[in-house]
Amino acid sequence: MRDPLIMEEMKTYRGRDEAPADFDEFWNRAIAELKLPVDYRLIEKDFGLPTVDCYEIQFDGTNGGKVYARMVLPKGADQSPVIFHFHGYMGRGYDWADMLSYTTAGYGIVSMDVRGQSGYSLDGPRDVRGNTVKGQIIRGVVDGPEHLFYKDVYLDIYSLVELVAGFERVDETRLSSYGGSQGGALALVAAALNPRITNTVAIYPFLCDFRRVLEIGNTSEAYDELFRYFKFHDPFHETEEEVFATLGYIDVKNLAHRIKGSVKMITGLDDDVCYPITQFAMYNRLECEKEYHLMPEYAHEGMFVYTNNKVFNWLCGTHFESKSLLTEFK
Repeated sequence: MRDPLIMEEMKTYRGRDEAPADFDEFWNRAIAELKLPVDYRLIEKDFGLPTVDCYEIQFDGTNGGKVYARMVLPKGADQSPVIFHFHGYMGRGYDWADMLSYTTAGYGIVSMDVRGQSGYSLDGPRDVRGNTVKGQIIRGVVDGPEHLFYKDVYLDIYSLVELVAGFERVDETRLSSYGGSQGGALALVAAALNPRITNTVAIYPFLCDFRRVLEIGNTSEAYDELFRYFKFHDPFHETEEEVFATLGYIDVKNLAHRIKGSVKMITGLDDDVCYPITQFAMYNRLECEKEYHLMPEYAHEGMFVYTNNKVFNWLCGTHFESKSLLTEFK
C-alpha cells in the first residue's frame, strides 16, 4: 500500500529509540570472549552428485547451544566465494536441493539452522529436541542483555562465519549473507558483527524497532510474544522502559552503523508482519553502500516474480534479465 504519509516518513525515519550507550562495547566484548577457533565436525555427505561436495557442519555455540549448518561447494574448486543463508522465524535452513543453484555460478553456500527453532541446532543449556520457538524475542529480557536468546544466535553466526572463512577451499575475501524476514535480519547481523561479509541481501528484515512495533499494534504471529509479555506479565507497562532498553541490544537497526560492505534491501509495502517503517529504521542508519527496492503489491510473502533473478544477480554477479511484456513481447 502506497500511503503517502508513511512513504514520506520512511525516507528519514531512524526508529523510536537510540542504541544503548554501551552498545558497541557490549558486542565487542561478547565477540572477544568467544572461544575461537571453535571445535567442529565437518561431515561429508555422498548424495551421488557429480558436480558438488556436500558437508554438514556441527559445533558448540555459546551457553550450551549446538549449531548445525549445511554447506555445498563446487566440486574440486579452490577458493570458492561463499554465501551465508539464514532462514525465517520458526523455520529451518535450506534443504540440500535448494542450495545447488548457487554452485552453478561457482559459489558455495552455507545455511545455518537457528538454535531452538525447527532445524537441527539445539538451544542450551538443555538439549531440547524439537521446537522451542515461541517467546524467543523476549527470552531473557527480564534478566538483562547478557541473557537474551538472540545474543547467542548472533554469536553463533559470528562463529560460523569465522569457521567457514578458515576452510582451505573458501575465499575468505568474497563472503556474502542473504535471507528473508528473520533471515534478512540475521544476514544484516552477520555483516555487522563480522566485517568479512562484504555483500548482503536482506528481504523484509525482522527484529527492527521494537517500540514502533508495539505502537502499531499486534497484527502478526511473529511479534505476538512481545504483546503477550505486556498483556499477561505487565499489563500496566511498568517495565516498558527496562524491556526496550534491554531489547535495544538485539535490535538490528542499532547494528546498522557497523556494516561496512554493501546492502540491498527488498520491502513489500503491504507487509503487516515486518512493517516497512521498521525496516527503514534500519536502512536509514546504514553508513555503507546501499540501495532499496519496493514492491507495492506484496506483503510478507514469497516474492517469486523476477525477485529470485535479481537476488541471484546481486549475490553471484550474473546477468539474468527481467523482461516486460509491454516492451519485449509486442
